[in-house]
Amino acid sequence: MASRGTTADGGGGGVPAAEAAALRARLEAANLAYHRDDAPIMSDAEYDALKRRLAALETADPALASLDSPTQKVGATPSEKFAKVRHAQRMMSLENAFSADDVAEFAARIRSFLNLPGDAPLAFTAEPKIDGLSLSLRYQGGRLVQAATRGDGTTGENVTANALTIADIPQVLDGAPDTLEVRGEVYMSHADFAALNAEGADRVFANPRNAAAGSLRQLDSAITARRPLRFFAYGWGALSAPLADTQSGAIARLAALGFPTTQPRLCAGLDGLLAYWAETEQRRATLGYDIDGVVYKVDDLALQARLGFRATTPRWALAHKFPAELAWTTLERIEIQVGRTGALSPVARLSPVTVGGVVVSNATLHNEDYIAGRDSRGQPIREGRDIRPGDWVQVYRAGDVIPKIADVDLSRRTDPEPYAFPMTCPECGSEAIREPGDSVRRCTAGLGCPAQAIERLRHFVSRAAFDIEGLGAKQIEAFFADAALPVREPADIFTLAERDAAGFARLGNRHGWGERSADNLFRAIDERRSIPLARLIFALGIRHVGEVAAATLARHYGTWDAFVAAMDAAAPAAARHRAADEAETAERADAAAAGRRAAVKAARDAAWAAVPLPEGARAAWDALTGIEGIGAVLAESLVASFAQPAERGAIDRLLAHLTVQPATALVRAGSAIAGLTVVFTGTLERMTRAEAKARAEALGAKVAGSVSARTDLLIAGPGAGSKAARAAELGIRVIDEDEWLSIAQG
Repeated sequence: MASRGTTADGGGGGVPAAEAAALRARLEAANLAYHRDDAPIMSDAEYDALKRRLAALETADPALASLDSPTQKVGATPSEKFAKVRHAQRMMSLENAFSADDVAEFAARIRSFLNLPGDAPLAFTAEPKIDGLSLSLRYQGGRLVQAATRGDGTTGENVTANALTIADIPQVLDGAPDTLEVRGEVYMSHADFAALNAEGADRVFANPRNAAAGSLRQLDSAITARRPLRFFAYGWGALSAPLADTQSGAIARLAALGFPTTQPRLCAGLDGLLAYWAETEQRRATLGYDIDGVVYKVDDLALQARLGFRATTPRWALAHKFPAELAWTTLERIEIQVGRTGALSPVARLSPVTVGGVVVSNATLHNEDYIAGRDSRGQPIREGRDIRPGDWVQVYRAGDVIPKIADVDLSRRTDPEPYAFPMTCPECGSEAIREPGDSVRRCTAGLGCPAQAIERLRHFVSRAAFDIEGLGAKQIEAFFADAALPVREPADIFTLAERDAAGFARLGNRHGWGERSADNLFRAIDERRSIPLARLIFALGIRHVGEVAAATLARHYGTWDAFVAAMDAAAPAAARHRAADEAETAERADAAAAGRRAAVKAARDAAWAAVPLPEGARAAWDALTGIEGIGAVLAESLVASFAQPAERGAIDRLLAHLTVQPATALVRAGSAIAGLTVVFTGTLERMTRAEAKARAEALGAKVAGSVSARTDLLIAGPGAGSKAARAAELGIRVIDEDEWLSIAQG
């Protein structure tokens, strides 16, 4: 199943009835989004956790349970777009297991139900659990007459015309029972999914499951026919005659009739089931399609009949899920990317694998220490196992966003030599050095390195910086390489229109552009010639200076002139501070344990006193580092950028084209949200997120990125999802953009 918002093992707390109601609402929304709309709003792990919590509440207090509870239902109500099909036999869901203990309990329950002694033989089949869309195929007289989605398990959607376009689905069978209902999963392979998204003809899909579901549920079967859908058969429904006496035999019969199957394996006991699960998890990335676990079924169909069904699941089957957000795949190669601060950042290029409902083909490797198997203090990580191209690696998604490598399987290693991290910049060939105390190796060429220059420009036009409409990362890269109309530094952006008017290779005459799009770009650039101080400071791309620090500096200094004057005044003191740091580091290395503090202090004081400082330099430095949230490392980076001739020249050339708006003084009283913690979610239609955040801070509020018990107010625009649900659970006040604007505008 693909990604379905917020991890929750405990719901909203408080009164069980209220918590159960909130859980039911969230699960119902997730079911509709996943089964009906093909647009999941939470991950499988989150959905399973919510459902387990609701089941626990209903078990503890049966009065909370009801027949319409998500714990008692399968799928979701079919869409009104399709004709309805009532299934001859209900399409059930599967009970989930998340540990070896869960599987052992499943096997023990079956033995207990059947009154089988522990040493009596009991065979199971085990097969991969395909992550796709369930489909029922009804054959009469050997001919396909109807295809239906699962829907709510009782009633599905008629997608017969679309199913007829799928090559894996036979339209005529030879030797089948007169009535045969085949059940299986429609899916899309990784290669076909990548090709479909690369075409970009219809839309870009988040993962293969969404692509398969969206393709099968098209009103126009011609669209479905253009999509590379596949099918696996895993079971059956209505039959006029048995297929076999066993599960494995029946699946073999379906294969003989022409259906692709997952080729289930017979397993004699618990150890065999768990071994198959571990093996399948290891080879998951090599299958070429998505699976999210393994399905176990009692092989003897007579025993299946005795075991029967619960409300929504068969007693004789179990889905053993893989751990959330983990998968194994091959690290094909390591590439080095050069960022705007010159940092050499290693990236793992992976054989594509689905992790948490998202196809992952890249993962961060942090730095050379991480690759070598040690942390910033030189201590082993992954038990000291290094990472090399060709390795079989375990991938996870940190915070549901950034893919990372968790472990390496040394038994499958092919490269005998450790990875050699480059000592020179792969983009410009300049020396790449690693300063003491820095975990990152950096190119020394500065803006002379094309990669750094391009990344600086991309940052400059990013949404939180100048946010120039029509001038994104791709356009910046093209302009940087343009010989006739180059953009090599920020100031060049603001001379584009002037240079275009004077040149022969006019932008409006180029491929991909036109007179209107060129005029729109020049107009958007002109609109940014007046810029708030905080945005300008952030846009400069100075190392360590993020949005929060830029806003803090802007509020403190107020104007651009005051800010620049302070940086210039603090420069000599910053140099002395750096020298004092170096002296202190050396003294710490040499001093004996006894008397170390005195020796270190003496060394630092001597470094400060070595060269007299200009008047006001120490005071300017102390004022800068005394700002809340501005530490010495950030301050050094900031002052050094203004003191470096090439960078200062680029900044001065830029300022010649700008009007810098003074910062608004922070108001901490007299507003409706002063002192409150607020969170924004969804789409704000009348101001950017950055503008809304700045306004909230100006009114004395603290803006947080996630909802917690400490949140006072949530401003929710269209598309609000998990944050709004979490706020409802916690009883946090939620307002819309209109109410927010009435507060923001006083």
